[in-house]
Amino acid sequence: MKRICFSLLCLFSTLTPTLQAQKTQQKPNVIFIYADDVGYGDLSSYGATKIATPNIDRIGKEGIRFTNAHTTSATCTPSRFGLLTGKYPWRQKGTGVLPGDASLIIPTDQLTLPKVFQNAGYKTASIGKWHLGLGENNKQINWNEPITKGPNETGFDYAYFFPATSDRVPTVFIENHEVQGLDKDDPITVDYAKKIGNEPTGLENPDLLKLPASPNHGHNNTIVNGIGRIGWMTGGKQTRWTDEEIAHVFLSKAEQFMEQNRKNPFFLYFSLNDIHVPRMPSSQFKGKSQMGLRGDVILQMDWTIGEILKKLDELGIAQNTLIIFSSDNGPVLDDGYADKAVALAAGHKPAGALRGGKYSAFEGGSRVPWLARWPQVIKPGMVSDALICQIDMTASFANYFGQKIEANEAPDSFNVIDAMLGKTKTGRTKLIKQGGALSITIENWKYIEPREGKAIQELTNTETGNNPMPQLYDLSKDLGEKTNLADKYPTKVKAMAAELERIRESGRSR
Repeated sequence: MKRICFSLLCLFSTLTPTLQAQKTQQKPNVIFIYADDVGYGDLSSYGATKIATPNIDRIGKEGIRFTNAHTTSATCTPSRFGLLTGKYPWRQKGTGVLPGDASLIIPTDQLTLPKVFQNAGYKTASIGKWHLGLGENNKQINWNEPITKGPNETGFDYAYFFPATSDRVPTVFIENHEVQGLDKDDPITVDYAKKIGNEPTGLENPDLLKLPASPNHGHNNTIVNGIGRIGWMTGGKQTRWTDEEIAHVFLSKAEQFMEQNRKNPFFLYFSLNDIHVPRMPSSQFKGKSQMGLRGDVILQMDWTIGEILKKLDELGIAQNTLIIFSSDNGPVLDDGYADKAVALAAGHKPAGALRGGKYSAFEGGSRVPWLARWPQVIKPGMVSDALICQIDMTASFANYFGQKIEANEAPDSFNVIDAMLGKTKTGRTKLIKQGGALSITIENWKYIEPREGKAIQELTNTETGNNPMPQLYDLSKDLGEKTNLADKYPTKVKAMAAELERIRESGRSR
């Protein structure tokens, strides 16, 4: 009898670690790090040689690196909308790049990515750039009172963010519903239609600028921290951030959230300011890249990811944390400030072998880096060419947690969780993307629908992909989209155009 009990005890002790591992795998911590304007060729793990990103590269070395991962769009607001809602942004009006005083564009009564995690018992946080609007629809935001709607109402238990982009007013941090450091005797007013107040502007006082604005980009309104912004702002003197501190502030808040929730499953949406303009790194990184300010903020971004990885190790939760790094759209060099990014990028290809960049319907606009690590599940050193999109996060995690998605929820999100975790190299079969013109990719073929407009966006010197004639590319042989095959394969053009129209008219992809 003793021998039988001893054998059972040995068997139980052998099985227990496996059972415990399965239990912890059911609810990993998930950190989604969303960089801003980082191109397919901006990381050393994707071929960059003029700059090194060892911390970001480490995620791929210890996990998986994707070569066929995408945003929904070639600009920030619509990409973020698609990520959090599982819905193509072009289906909803008002999802273009938002001003800093825009109303919230995510419906609060619909399923979102953070709500999927909340439903699974997670604590959720949005830290960093928001740029999806705040407050009630068509109602002016009162920055001096608690803001009625924002990240919290879309599924985040905690939020620390700035409203739009760092080149737009108001240049303030918000925690949950309240502007931080607000002085009621110095109220904030914001206007995007006309100048207000008597504060210096970049247009009228260029001598006060420490970072000159590029001509005709609109970054010449109210000066904050020696930098002209888009839009006008008065008041809130002690609330205004210092650009050089933004990365450190957001990192500190992210680390605090991780510490507070280390014993519970959490989802952290960590949306970086880097490497969006105005590029103004801390003194720790200025002049360190040999690529000017744009290179310096790439180093700052990589350092930030390194600090997150260190914190995971320090808290003892790295093994059961899925960490994902990606970008909201493709790269841009001159996007509003004369920071010498174009001249100093010589020898560096921000989009790698891809054509176009931010604002473009070509692959450079929306094919982005995507690296993921989850030591308990993802095998190290994997490379995958599975077709995945950020819009798929909602359906993928809902499926992972065994949650049912209703027919009217996340209509364009597909379950590709096995591809995301490296269990298969088969992702979704088709994808529609928005870069001015809409395109549809089916397997290795990409069709860009005809669109009038300039072929080159002059302000950023980016190929837009606009063409009054249809375009067809075989991405398996022509990733740089150099040869338009539309005339050679008219039947395929017709079929792909019809499929794009079918999905557009149906109101859903699934």
